[in-house]
Amino acid sequence: RFDLHARTIVWVASVCKRSDATHCTPELKRRSRMDAAPSLSVVVPCYEEAENVRPLCTRLFAATRAAGLEVELLLVDDDSGAGTLATCVAVEQLRQEGYDVHVHVRKMHEGKGLSSAVLLGLRLARHDVLLVMDADLQHEPESVPAVAAPVLGGTAEFSVGSRNVSGGKVAEGWPLIRRVISSGATLLARPLTPCTDPMSGFFCLSRNTLRRAEKAGTNPLGYKIGLELMVRAKCSAIEEVPITFRDREHGESKLTMKQNLLYVKHLGHLYLFAHPLTVLLLLAAAAALGLFALYQAAILVGALR
Repeated sequence: RFDLHARTIVWVASVCKRSDATHCTPELKRRSRMDAAPSLSVVVPCYEEAENVRPLCTRLFAATRAAGLEVELLLVDDDSGAGTLATCVAVEQLRQEGYDVHVHVRKMHEGKGLSSAVLLGLRLARHDVLLVMDADLQHEPESVPAVAAPVLGGTAEFSVGSRNVSGGKVAEGWPLIRRVISSGATLLARPLTPCTDPMSGFFCLSRNTLRRAEKAGTNPLGYKIGLELMVRAKCSAIEEVPITFRDREHGESKLTMKQNLLYVKHLGHLYLFAHPLTVLLLLAAAAALGLFALYQAAILVGALR
């Protein structure tokens, strides 16, 4: 059994290596540029999402082929051991069926976490229009053509699959506490962007917009990489596309209290980037109030003596 397991690991590793090598060949890049069909790279960060790979892929390609889009699907997997092996096997089966899907298993030096996985996938992607979505099927693959359309059509530099515009919604049964947390997090981010759903992980941008964000210095902290890119690139032409945010079909949510705290820290970095003078003035005012309070307390203590 040990020998069989070892051979399986070697085989899956070779599958992943072939997938990555094929994915980045110059011939494929040249071919995509020559193709008249609008081209789109779909980047999906994943961690123990093997059960969702097949339905995500088949539904995505059914929708994009019907819309006349040439699409590649790139999964960026944070190595989880057995879960990654299962993902690689699923991807190889889909490739043999003719789907343009690839998996990049991240090495230790390439980082950990969702935001850095997205950034890596965007850099590795083949096409110049880039879409990001979750692997858990809460973002409907059938919505991909609509979310990508504003950027593909040149009417926006950044588009967002939004729950908060007319026609957008959250699936029934979403817990009240999650709705409250989401609304609070959205409210905190409103001074940073005109987008009504800056928490969305379902978004599309051009490679030029990505370069602009990276030139400003991206900080892949936490889960809200869409907000990070919008703010760093100083996007003004943002279009929101209504979507339905579904319940997860398989696996478990990765959202924890640690991620909520990271979000608050992330907001601090973004406010300092977008409104440095305002932040410094607020900090100075807070420090002055603190010193004044200490001074008044000292006077009170002296009077009581």
